[in-house]
Formats: sequence, C-alpha cells, structure tokens
Amino acid sequence: MPETTPDLFAPERIRAAYDVVADSYAAMLPDTRAEAPLDLAMVDAFVAAVTHGGDASVLDAGCGTGRMSRYLADRGCTVRGVDLSPGMVAAARRSQPDLGFAVASLNALPFADAEFAGVLLWYSTIHIPPAGQPTIFAEAARVLRPGGHVLVAFQRGEGVREVVGYRRHGHDVTLHRHLFTADEVANHLASAGLTEVARMERAAVGPEREGQLVVLARVD
Repeated sequence: MPETTPDLFAPERIRAAYDVVADSYAAMLPDTRAEAPLDLAMVDAFVAAVTHGGDASVLDAGCGTGRMSRYLADRGCTVRGVDLSPGMVAAARRSQPDLGFAVASLNALPFADAEFAGVLLWYSTIHIPPAGQPTIFAEAARVLRPGGHVLVAFQRGEGVREVVGYRRHGHDVTLHRHLFTADEVANHLASAGLTEVARMERAAVGPEREGQLVVLARVD
C-alpha cells in the first residue's frame, strides 16, 4: 500500500474513527494493564526525569481516554491531555474528571512555548505518515521548557498496517498505523532539537503483532 495515500491518513478520518470507537476503547483499555513491565519502566523513568527539577507539568499529547494521564497524575505529575477526537476527550473527562482535557491536533498544540516539563506521545504518533512526523516532534519540542523531556512509544518495523481490532467489537471503521525504527524516530527528535537519552526495544507479547519501541529524549 502506498504510504502517502492521503484519504487513509486525513485527520478528519482519524477523528471520525476514534469518535466511533471511543467507548469500546475505554472498555478495552481502562488503565495500564495492557502495558508490559518494560513499557511502564520507561514511563517511570520519564516521570523521574520531569519531576526531578520540581516542575512536573506534563502534556499527554494524544491522550485518548486518559488512562496514561491517570498513571502520570498518580505519580506526582500535573497533567493536561489533548486528543484529536472529541469522543475520546469526552470519555477521558468521564473517567478522569479531576484532570483537564481538550480537543487539539498534535501538529498545532494550543499551548505557549516552553509551557511543559514533559510531553508524552504514547502511541499517539502511529497514524501520522513519515512526512508528518517532523512537525509532530517540532511541536512537542516547542512546548517543552529547557531541560524538558519527551517520551514516545510506537510499533517497530516498516510500512503500514491496518488496525483491525475494532471490527471484532462491531465497528466498521478504517484506521491505519505506520511502523518505524528507533533510529528513524531518534533522527526526527534530533531534527527537532531533542537529544536521545534512552530507548527500550522489546519483542511482541500476547496479541501484539510487532515489537514495541519507546524512546526518551531531552531538549537542551
């Protein structure tokens, strides 16, 4: 499949698909039980990095239904979440009423420069084609304070895969995700002025079809 097919990756299609599946997503993934211990170890390293200087303000960029926002908040972070899908944001507000969520695009974050100590991109970049990745990381870097950190998680590999799981739950939606190597993402981060601090690469477990990657980077 050509990875530049525009009708598959238009933001309005992604938004519409997640609006449809929001309630099913919230039921399937109510918390972090789907994450492997290594995944959460990287999130914990991110939390330690952003709380080290006493400023624990974190943007959960592509927050979905807010499950990772809760994990961060329970560990001392002051969290704000944004997502492209109003349906996902509504679900986040219902499940995490004490946290703040808003509808926004990752390529045009509605925040001032240097507003956050950390930005979490937890599988929220996977629907963005390669040509759009630099903009996402540039926006993350823009809203980070000097010394701030970004943590990005994604599936390992090359090419495009169709997301088929929602059809098992009765949803006729079309979603695709891009696979990347750790070096590709590290290069995008570097181009945005971020320096890689650590990476975690692990094999697929359970129902996963690909290995998983998590990269932690810092803005100087």
